[in-house]
Amino acid sequence: MILILGVGNTLLSDDGAGCSVADAIAVSASSASSASSTSSPGLIAWNGGTAPENFTAPIRRASPALLIIVDAARMGLPPGSIRSIPPEKIDDTSIGTHMLPLSHLINYLSPDIPDILFIGIEPKTIEPGEGLSEVVQKAAEQLIWMIKKKDLASIQRL
Repeated sequence: MILILGVGNTLLSDDGAGCSVADAIAVSASSASSASSTSSPGLIAWNGGTAPENFTAPIRRASPALLIIVDAARMGLPPGSIRSIPPEKIDDTSIGTHMLPLSHLINYLSPDIPDILFIGIEPKTIEPGEGLSEVVQKAAEQLIWMIKKKDLASIQRL
């Protein structure tokens, strides 16, 4: 099973990209029929918001084969760029709207969840406001499709 944990603050525009991805996958997974071509068995998605550390116990209980953490990340790339970010670069790209640095969360979970993938989406804006910019919304939709199709190898590494 693959578990997606969306992270971010939905009140800061594009910082909510990870939450948007998780919410869309969760809705799709819960409402898709077995005959639906958009359903993807083996996916669970949770919106971790600004306190993803509150999900450590449920994540460990779920014991996913792969944990994908999705968040807005400042990578110095054009807005909407999607990248997998290696653990040693996570703190450099973090926007910092979380209660606990994501590198600490990953370090805490890694003994029990050996396969953790952090995916960042470059924000256009993180000003106060609800909803994603058009370019980040398109990137989120692209990432949702990639996750559902389990096409993670096509995501470039930062």
